[in-house]
Amino acid sequence: MMPHVLTRSLDRSATVFLIVVAAVGVLIPLSNLLLPAGSLLQVPTYLVALFGKYTCYAILALAIDLIWGYCGILSLGHGAFFALGGYAMGMYLMRQIGSRGVYGNPVLPDFMVFLNYPKLPWYWNGFDMFWFAALMVVLVPGLLAFCFGWLAFRSRVTGVYLSIITQAMTYALLLGFFRNDFGFGGNNGLTDFKDILGFNVQADGTRAALFALSCVALIIGFLICRAVVTSKLGKVLIAIRDAESRTRFLGYRVESYKLFVFTLSACMAGVAGALYVPQVGIINPSEFAPGNSIEAVIWVAVGGRGTLIGAALGAVVVNYAKTYFTSGPLAPYWLFMLGALFILVTLLLPRGIVGTFNSWWDPWKAQRITASAASAAREDGVSEPDMAE
Repeated sequence: MMPHVLTRSLDRSATVFLIVVAAVGVLIPLSNLLLPAGSLLQVPTYLVALFGKYTCYAILALAIDLIWGYCGILSLGHGAFFALGGYAMGMYLMRQIGSRGVYGNPVLPDFMVFLNYPKLPWYWNGFDMFWFAALMVVLVPGLLAFCFGWLAFRSRVTGVYLSIITQAMTYALLLGFFRNDFGFGGNNGLTDFKDILGFNVQADGTRAALFALSCVALIIGFLICRAVVTSKLGKVLIAIRDAESRTRFLGYRVESYKLFVFTLSACMAGVAGALYVPQVGIINPSEFAPGNSIEAVIWVAVGGRGTLIGAALGAVVVNYAKTYFTSGPLAPYWLFMLGALFILVTLLLPRGIVGTFNSWWDPWKAQRITASAASAAREDGVSEPDMAE
């Protein structure tokens, strides 16, 4: 039943998108592992890690587009859920170091030994097991989103006020995780990872496998989002986005719908953060910075709000531009360029890249179908009746 629900929501563009992601997820790791170094088609390991980071950002963009593009919830704090998922995975990776750390303590991470922790904090228990860490990757962001959403939506906080509150939430977490006595490494965060599931996290094969896993997660996340937005639930979400008061008047429990989709979106962001950490090799409080959440919203706006494919495309395009421009003489001006990009897209392409393309393509496609139908009718000897007769 579930596979049928997921696949029946796909149209031609969605199918092409999934095929492209699957092909990239297979070909890039194979190119990195099987082709000799220096070969024209060989993808270097650093590019595999970079593409893996882009893929994680695409999952985060999907999560934001689900609530903003289809439900009208503009969250400026989704970086918090992304970072919480990353910290949950980082805690597992730190527990895997064991006695191979600088201080050789088999239980305490190096930063705890340096700060004279007498024992492992209680909330670190269980993170030596992968299944427990994987559960926390989804549960912690989801629980925070559920509690926050229950309070906010029940109080009918909407619009810019909700955006400001979400931004305040991620900034509060930023300040908390900066504290050394918070138990998460303070300003330095968590790093110096060794293994994941017994495999060297720095090995080429592990990095290729992580990239492939990120592509699989992107495919699954996209299918879940498509299943939601093309269902009856998705129609209610769009109604809430366009006319929340009228939808409530018709008898729908608007708060419950918003709470569900907000929690689902936070869980997706947590998964993206968990896949991001082992590929980047570090997680620190800077991931909670409100600017990161705002930048993620720009990805969605550039790609096309309410299109899903556009959100993922916008994440890749903007981050590729960021990688390119921040490594040269234009690096000090990147934030100005990003702001200018957002302004230009808002003024010239308000529907984003994919949304604008669809607005051009759909009328042309409808005209082409009408012309084909008319041509077929003439060939069959069927003509429109003459109104003069």
